[in-house]
Amino acid sequence: MNSEGISILLVEDNPDHAELVMKALGRAKLMNQIFWVKDGEECLQFLSHEGIYANGKNAPRPGLILLDIRLPKVDGLEVLRRVKKNHNLQSIPVVMLTTSDLGDEVKEAYQLGANSYVTKPVRFSEFVEKVQAVELYWLLTNIPPKG
Repeated sequence: MNSEGISILLVEDNPDHAELVMKALGRAKLMNQIFWVKDGEECLQFLSHEGIYANGKNAPRPGLILLDIRLPKVDGLEVLRRVKKNHNLQSIPVVMLTTSDLGDEVKEAYQLGANSYVTKPVRFSEFVEKVQAVELYWLLTNIPPKG
């Protein structure tokens, strides 16, 4: 699968974590456009082309969503719930990328339709490896549904 043109939506409120994810994604040298939103409400606006994203050209349909759980305004599990209930969005792979490894949160994320659950390691090198593995799998190995 050619990853060119597939965009990634990163939903992360911590600027340091977002920067690390974007650097890790950049190291894989794939030609993916990365969009970063800072809270769950902004994510939902991006996906539904509302608010500052009313012009759909500024918010293309992502080929992958990397979603933190603990977000301001609308938490990640609620974002996941809404994405997977929306007929137009439910086929987008959602990878929970979070510091939380609480059993209840992991279970709930999968029950709501998460495609994968990845914890953020403390060491940068491990973090880079995990993010690159996620990107390579979901954008090069996996065959997503059309539309």
